[in-house]
Amino acid sequence: MPSRTALRRTLAATAAALLTLGGAAACSAGSADADPNRVTVVAAFYPLQFVAERIGGDAVRVTNLAKPGAEPHDLELNPRQVGQISDAKLVVYLKGFQPAVDDAVAQQADNHAFDVATVAPLLDASAGGHEHEGEPGHKEEQSGKDPHVWLDPTRLAAIGDKLAERLAAADPDHAADFPARASALRADLEKLDREYEQSLKTCQRREVVTSHSAFGYLAQRYKLEQISVAGLTPEDEPSAQRLVEVASEAREHKASTIFFETLVSPKVAETIAREVGAQTAVLDPIEGLQPGTGGDYLSVMRTNLAALKPALGCS
Repeated sequence: MPSRTALRRTLAATAAALLTLGGAAACSAGSADADPNRVTVVAAFYPLQFVAERIGGDAVRVTNLAKPGAEPHDLELNPRQVGQISDAKLVVYLKGFQPAVDDAVAQQADNHAFDVATVAPLLDASAGGHEHEGEPGHKEEQSGKDPHVWLDPTRLAAIGDKLAERLAAADPDHAADFPARASALRADLEKLDREYEQSLKTCQRREVVTSHSAFGYLAQRYKLEQISVAGLTPEDEPSAQRLVEVASEAREHKASTIFFETLVSPKVAETIAREVGAQTAVLDPIEGLQPGTGGDYLSVMRTNLAALKPALGCS
């Protein structure tokens, strides 16, 4: 016969489970009743959420799989999220960026997933970068494809145009609305693109020293040169040789700023900055928004531009 303590624990666990199930059911039922006609869209991470919400408007309900402030590369799906992918009318993702999402999409029998890389082919990781003699290890780090396609606003606009087509097919009753919103988004992104081109046209330096290779699209679009400490995986520790090489190049190009990212430790950037007498600043790859900071893709891109201009000595 179980003890009173064990019995109390069993009853408490049962009650908690029933409350959880009941709350989840009520929440689920409430969402379905509130928006029975909205298209359910699952976005794999923030920039795709931004585009889906802008183009879908009030005709869609968008769920972002990646939590704010978390590294989306490392996303592990729970059963509820796998169910969301299965039940969604449309899943917007970037194949190769989040293996867990790739696996969940591959398990679906129907074709309700939109891989944005089919619209904006990915660049090699070395694009926008700098070739260095005598550093074969770094070249190996730079292998693969750079997923950060959204850092080129013109490519993000192309993704938006295609997403409008997919949403129109999923929701014929609002088919005319999605291209109109995509055009409005394209106008905003083209304005942002012009701001970058004009602001970065005349700068004393073109070299951007970054903690890892996330900015190839931005560098290629605006004729900059990315000098990165690490490759595509920001968590990888760079070798001592690589730190010496980047410090040497930073001195050579008189870099005043070493950039690090919002979701990655600034220690490496701070080490190089101390070595060369530079300062550090944030350059955000916009993989996700920081909790409580507000803003959106457009405002963070403009914050990045504001950081680049003094670092590069732009007039």
